[in-house]
Amino acid sequence: MDLFEYQGKQFFASYDMPVSPGEAVTTVDDAVAAAERLGTPVMVKAQVHTGGRGKAGGVKFAADIDAVRTHAANILGLDIRGHIVENLWIEKASDIAEEYYVSFTLDRSAKKHLGMLSSEGGVEIETVAEENPDAIAKIWVDPTEGLAEDQCRQWVLAANLNPDVTHQTVELLLKLYEAYTQGDADLVEINPLIVTPEGRVHVLDAKVTLDGNAGFRHDLAPFDATQPRDEREAAAHAKGLQYVGLEGSVGVIANGAGLAMSTVDVVNQVGGKPANFLDIGGGANSDVMAGALEVINNDPDVKSILINIFGGITRGDEVANGIIEAMERVDISSPIVIRLDGTNAVVGWSLLEPHLGDRLVMEPTMLAAAQLAVDLAGGSAR
Repeated sequence: MDLFEYQGKQFFASYDMPVSPGEAVTTVDDAVAAAERLGTPVMVKAQVHTGGRGKAGGVKFAADIDAVRTHAANILGLDIRGHIVENLWIEKASDIAEEYYVSFTLDRSAKKHLGMLSSEGGVEIETVAEENPDAIAKIWVDPTEGLAEDQCRQWVLAANLNPDVTHQTVELLLKLYEAYTQGDADLVEINPLIVTPEGRVHVLDAKVTLDGNAGFRHDLAPFDATQPRDEREAAAHAKGLQYVGLEGSVGVIANGAGLAMSTVDVVNQVGGKPANFLDIGGGANSDVMAGALEVINNDPDVKSILINIFGGITRGDEVANGIIEAMERVDISSPIVIRLDGTNAVVGWSLLEPHLGDRLVMEPTMLAAAQLAVDLAGGSAR
């Protein structure tokens, strides 16, 4: 769940990190009003779920109200890497003496949290890593032990930051780690973290990705409402389905994210193009299956549907009954290919047998099912 910059700053502020005052707006008039309340100069910043805003003209300095009006009018509606700007963040401008970079994310191979800190902020960290990798100081934090103040201080010293702000920086990084762990984030990044001419360490930008599965611990509704979704994804989300729209012609339904990803890969492997990623999770009753089939059926690009189920907790007979009942409730326009294995698969096969035909076909393996689904969708030509 990717947050807008202003949402990330609100998130950081809730952990007592210093951020600039600002207001989120959606119109030119509201941008002007916000700037009048904040007092110029301000920054007019596009809010999109992608990088490269500055290079695309989505971040502008406004010395006065006329400049705010001009920049807001130019940025609203701007296309930045395929994202249309609909929201602006009007923020009190800050003077900058130094720019740093810092982030925390998970290093899965090490099974630890990875922190990266650099004195070269304000540019893409990938560029720094390529041109001057020694400028990035890294630490690995054991989640069971947490980030100790002494470890954090050594990290700051290793990054060769301004020694006059070492204490402030350590305090801020400890708060950032707290936000990352207690806030159930997958990524927290500040680029740049600045030092003002007065010697204050300050958060000037925010990139935050939260774990959407942590909603039972946090109120994620405000962030969820601003997630970018096409019509298919919005419909799937309304039904509680884990769905990502793609651009192919083979609709994919599977139970479990890993199996769904594997199914998408196999469709590609046999020369087809998946139309989506759809994980129905551990349940495959008629309501879940009907919702999944309805979402895929409403995609006009779908020419065949591949249902790939490996039963563990999910039972094959439940899956079969769910498919049968769902087909009675949803007028499916594309042929369906089923691969069913695992718990109670044999019972599921027997339940499906009377319903098999041109519109419903069963295959014994994932590879065979994917190949047939691709063939029914018109082969690899699409």
